[in-house]
Amino acid sequence: TGNPYFTTDTAAALRAMEINADVIMKATKVDGIYDKDPAKHTDAKKFANITYIDVLNKGLKVMDSTAISLCMDNHLPILAFDLTKKGNIARVIHGEDIGTIVKS
Repeated sequence: TGNPYFTTDTAAALRAMEINADVIMKATKVDGIYDKDPAKHTDAKKFANITYIDVLNKGLKVMDSTAISLCMDNHLPILAFDLTKKGNIARVIHGEDIGTIVKS
């Protein structure tokens, strides 16, 4: 990460703020943020959007809490989406409604 004690999530949040990014695109192996692990729980519910505070309070494993807090303090939205689905990076860039957005 180039910074001692910083995870890759926290480093990404820091760099995004340094370049005045509009959003962090968090590419993962699932299609958004769920209330529980969808690989282990068939009744997991996906959030279309969620607040930073709810992510922290619910202990959802989107990014580490320091990264979430940095994004929250700097009003930097996080878009979590499925990297494994072909074409999703282009869909995100073109503004299609996929994944889950984290914001205030």
